[in-house]
Amino acid sequence: MTERALVSRTTMEVATALATAGVGAAVMWGAVEHDIGWGDSGPAAGYFPFRLGALIVLGSLANLGLALWRRREETGTFLTTEQAKRVLAFGLPILGFVIVSLLLGLYVGAVLYLFGVMVFQGGYRPLFSIAVA
Repeated sequence: MTERALVSRTTMEVATALATAGVGAAVMWGAVEHDIGWGDSGPAAGYFPFRLGALIVLGSLANLGLALWRRREETGTFLTTEQAKRVLAFGLPILGFVIVSLLLGLYVGAVLYLFGVMVFQGGYRPLFSIAVA
């Protein structure tokens, strides 16, 4: 029985290339606020950041082109449904921990996180989990 592919490798390569191109464009945008040329005393404040951003964008566009060029090939699965469930089972409690810690404090967040993970993922009895947490 094969697992259903939730996200293909090509999709993630395209998404990553677009995300890194966005980061590079943001770096370039920020550098344009300063002079990006060469002054009398050397490079201006935005000179290197602008060129670094341009390099990131060019590399991202090259990766995007490669991903689109190879999309006809069988590139495989990046994430299956079962893998996504495991990632969410790991990530959602941590997200809850961060939110509770911001609202109620670190100790309360840590106790609730430990209790929840022990009961729901570890299968421990709630009374034992309370004692440990």
